[in-house]
Amino acid sequence: MFAWRKHGLVFDVARDGVGGWMRHSALTPTPWRLDRQTLRIYAGFRDDDGVSRIGYVDVSADAPERIVRVGAEPVLDVGRGGCFDDSGMILGDVAQGPDGIYLFYVGFQRVARAKFLAFTGLAVSRDGGESFQRRQDTPILDRAPGRSTIAAVHSARYEGGCWRLWYAVGDDWQDIGGRPFPRYHIRCTQAAALDAIPREDNVCLRPQGSEYRIGRPRVYRAGAKYLMYFTYGRSDGAYLPGLAESEDGVHWRRCDAALGLSPSAQGWDARALCYPALIRQGRRLLMFYNGNDMGVDGFGLASAELPESLWGDDAFG
Repeated sequence: MFAWRKHGLVFDVARDGVGGWMRHSALTPTPWRLDRQTLRIYAGFRDDDGVSRIGYVDVSADAPERIVRVGAEPVLDVGRGGCFDDSGMILGDVAQGPDGIYLFYVGFQRVARAKFLAFTGLAVSRDGGESFQRRQDTPILDRAPGRSTIAAVHSARYEGGCWRLWYAVGDDWQDIGGRPFPRYHIRCTQAAALDAIPREDNVCLRPQGSEYRIGRPRVYRAGAKYLMYFTYGRSDGAYLPGLAESEDGVHWRRCDAALGLSPSAQGWDARALCYPALIRQGRRLLMFYNGNDMGVDGFGLASAELPESLWGDDAFG
């Protein structure tokens, strides 16, 4: 679909990080346009104990391989003890809300009889994205039948007067080599308000064949269609991106062969390539993504030229 060109590991945590809370990893990197000159990449950065907090890396919009600033402190820290996000979080999505910048995040909680629980929280920034405050200490997308362990929003779009949400839901675990791995698939719903998200939703994509999980849905408008970039895991250890298309954002057709991006022969993204997230810069598409071990080294960049048919303002907006 697009001819992607890799630009390598743009943010190397060991080289460019600030240490302490940002010791390793840059989980689910998600770009946000800070201004005409700067793109801000929000991500989850881990400390020595593996606990992730949300921070950011700013890059030049016209030369996104160039880092211009790294946030010295988290924009969102772990939740208070006993809350759904007291063991860390990853970035879900960033969107403009009616009263600030909305940050959808996935909060993790360690529990005694499961590897973890993961549900969706909401935080809001009123200072241009420098800091975020939780809207509430409880999830906005919580457990329900079919999503007893995972309900993780990764795309939020405000369309036609309501929020459209795409998320991963999980209910059980896959044993691989004696270790538990979460099983999940992708669903969607819509809500007039984020404090009243209905339990009723629609299945978008389920795992196929030897896949046991499919998630991190990133949804974009591309002309008359929606495109979804996602990541799937197989029981042989593969962790790879996929692509699907839809006319309505609800019913999807997988077209992974059209993705045009695969792991490198060697290096930081040779064993895995995951969590692609896109942003438009002029007539180029920029993709920020993770590599081996879910982004332990940092995040990388790929770019592609937009075809003339997608030069309109609504494409990837």
